[in-house]
Amino acid sequence: MGQKLVGILLNAAMHRGVPRQKTGQESLKSYEEAAAVYGLAPCFLKLSDIDTKTGCSIAYMKQTRGYRRVVVPTPDVIHNRAIYDPGSHGIDRLLGSGVLVYNTCNRYGKDQIHGLLEQNARLRGLLPATSAGLSGLKEMMSSYSDLILKPCRGSIGQGVMRLTRSSPELWNWSYLPFGSRSWISTQVNQDALPRALRMRLASTPYLVQERIPLAEIGGRPFDLRVTVQRGWGGEWQVTGLFAKRAAPGGFVSNIARGGEALDSSYALEQAFSGQAAAGIRMSVLAYSLSIAHELARNLPGLADIGLDMGVTEKGRVYFIECNGRDQRYGFRKAGLTGAWKESYRKPIAYARYLLDHPSQYISY
Repeated sequence: MGQKLVGILLNAAMHRGVPRQKTGQESLKSYEEAAAVYGLAPCFLKLSDIDTKTGCSIAYMKQTRGYRRVVVPTPDVIHNRAIYDPGSHGIDRLLGSGVLVYNTCNRYGKDQIHGLLEQNARLRGLLPATSAGLSGLKEMMSSYSDLILKPCRGSIGQGVMRLTRSSPELWNWSYLPFGSRSWISTQVNQDALPRALRMRLASTPYLVQERIPLAEIGGRPFDLRVTVQRGWGGEWQVTGLFAKRAAPGGFVSNIARGGEALDSSYALEQAFSGQAAAGIRMSVLAYSLSIAHELARNLPGLADIGLDMGVTEKGRVYFIECNGRDQRYGFRKAGLTGAWKESYRKPIAYARYLLDHPSQYISY
């Protein structure tokens, strides 16, 4: 295979850190290693440096003395790792110029994903009871005693709240103030919800869901992050999975909110017998592939996602949410270095596949 370019599209802030190799949780070295396997040279781009009229771009590429800005032909295939406002048309311009961009959108509303999966009879049973907004909250409070409230467009656990019934009329409202790592819990009356809570739901689209009684390790609930990606051949494959255990006293498992990454086999075997743990793991893998196939039918360009899957104390599997830009570092924190490296190799393998078989892009 001759060496060709593959583009890695980054947000402007992360792109600025490339020459200093300060790109947060994105591993430039892992992209370089993965690209070398498939005879590719990665170039790191931002939208404003791509000129669709001339077909040229300014990109960072690895040189003998580090990363330098160079002018290159715009790559025929680009892996999008950036998040843009819904009104941005930069990706559309790239697609219109003939560039094959995969993961064209990296952030989908939780309500949108829930609605798509709800249409599949087989997957519908994985979804917790769900409503939306203030009217949905009042409806759910009449049917359930433990609720999770999630902003439809939130990420890494930001804005998540919990309401737990403490008496027929009173509830405990738990939330994380902006910029704090300490949860606050206050008692509220079902018939006179506080203005701050009502204002949140009025200003930001929220999903209201029954809280899944997640299995626990040492009194701390955990869920599973499953990385599902297209690789060589274009087929969906599970790259790996790890467990996320909530911080002591917390109910949100996000690593960025104090959660802990664990080997999934270890976590499941702590909560279930060996045979049950193996069966649950197989079910989670099968469901995750089915979810990826279902979402891909409706979301063009989908190729690299992270699914949060929950398991109850009784072993029932639930879908929690889909992450359009999977934060792969959880594998490394869980000690799963092989899966972490593979999570970079798979998307690059898909890029090579599209370069060699460009007509297959429209098939997915």
